Amino acid sequence: MRVKMILALTATLGMLSALHAQENKVYFNVDQGDQTISKHIYGHFSEHLGHCIYGGFWVGEDSPIPNTRGIRNDVVKALKDISIPNLRWPGGCFADEYHWMDGIGPRSERPKMVNTHWGGVVEDNSFGTHEFLDLCEQLSCEPYICGNVGSGSVEEMSKWVEYITFDGESPMANLRKKNGREKPWKVKFWGVGNENWGCGGNMNADYYSDLYRRYATYCRNYGDNRLYKIAGGPNVDDYYWTETLMKKVGGQMQGLSLHYYTVPGTWSKKGSATQFDEQEYFTTIGKAFHMGELVAKHSTIMDKYDPQKRIALIPDEWGTWFDVEPGTNPGFLFQQNTMRDAIVAGLTLNMFNNHCDRVKMANIAQTINVLQAVILTKDEKIVLTPTYWVYYLYKNHQDATLIPVKFNANKIKYQGGEMDAISVSASRNAEGKINITLVNIDPNKAQSIAGVLNGVNAKKVSGKILSSSKVSNYNTFETPNAVTVKEFNGAKVNGGQLSVSLPAGSIVQLEIQ
Repeated sequence: MRVKMILALTATLGMLSALHAQENKVYFNVDQGDQTISKHIYGHFSEHLGHCIYGGFWVGEDSPIPNTRGIRNDVVKALKDISIPNLRWPGGCFADEYHWMDGIGPRSERPKMVNTHWGGVVEDNSFGTHEFLDLCEQLSCEPYICGNVGSGSVEEMSKWVEYITFDGESPMANLRKKNGREKPWKVKFWGVGNENWGCGGNMNADYYSDLYRRYATYCRNYGDNRLYKIAGGPNVDDYYWTETLMKKVGGQMQGLSLHYYTVPGTWSKKGSATQFDEQEYFTTIGKAFHMGELVAKHSTIMDKYDPQKRIALIPDEWGTWFDVEPGTNPGFLFQQNTMRDAIVAGLTLNMFNNHCDRVKMANIAQTINVLQAVILTKDEKIVLTPTYWVYYLYKNHQDATLIPVKFNANKIKYQGGEMDAISVSASRNAEGKINITLVNIDPNKAQSIAGVLNGVNAKKVSGKILSSSKVSNYNTFETPNAVTVKEFNGAKVNGGQLSVSLPAGSIVQLEIQ
């Protein structure tokens, strides 16, 4: 009998040990936060590419699709519902072949142009400066304009700033008034070129640094409008580019961009957006995690020249990039959007939140119908993608105080390495409410979280969840609500203790009071 009792006790202890090993331990230091998660981390990107602008945002005033001055009402509502803070335009690669004066004045008189980067299509320039800034006003968001360094002149960029922001008597201000806008707009974010190491001119770092200093000099501050100038930063892990710009440009920029796309395959064969196996899923997530390493290493270089962190690191192009959907124009970069994309978005935004001391702004590529879009449109129909619902879940982080988080996560082993099973970030808003976003990266197993809330006596928790039976599931025009947000009841809080059960392949947002 005694031997049986010992064996039973040993088995019980073994089970408890196994159960404990399956828990992810997370410590939320609620009383230690001193950094703000800028709302601009939740920005978006709209390029003249495929049907992002034409058919996405813009349908024209004569369209049967409900619109306000040519801009789709359903798109505006959807983006306002996720509190879009800023919108980047006109590119992307398109920015460095775009000449802004072709897109002002009566639309019937605007010259047409060939979009040489994206499909060789002819654009009629019906969507230009006035239309974009009207869109931003309808969205109540900040415009982020990217100027043309690659094929444009210093004079051209300087006049664009004057046209938009000068409240006085000048040739550009008078031209703006002639075109129907009496008062200037407020424009803060200004990109001086895009991908100048590639499609924006194939420049080297030293040459672009010198050009940036020249162009930025003539981007003037008119009246009380103050430009936040963003330099074209590195491609992925080009640390020399960052080092050179920090050394040579320094105080003439307020932000430095970073571009990185999550591509599971090669650039010639990226992989399908919807047809993928488990190994390809883990490869994709592993590459998404690489963003954290890039942010950390580029930040370390920036710290050397800017220890006060006055210059922001701005990942203004990020997201998944797969092969286009079969039968679509390869130059339009249209891809579907699954729970896998949502998981990439969730863990990437968590990384940005946790690096908010240096990352002050970011822009997912792209808003509508292109790459990792948050919205898909087809004629009068609209689909909100799984990635859209991530932004819906995460919007409470905007301008909240980052809560430092430490955790010991379970590991997922896959062919090629291992990764944390969970991703997490947390914040506290002005009302004292705690907002936590959690991602269970494991597509097969639920994950239990034992959380410690240091510095708070919590009494209530509520939550929402984004999940689906498969990480390859997505929304279509026929089934637009296949993957959507639902109420979540898998969390409990008692004083300083939090327990959460995360279903496999899910994203959860908690509000704790």
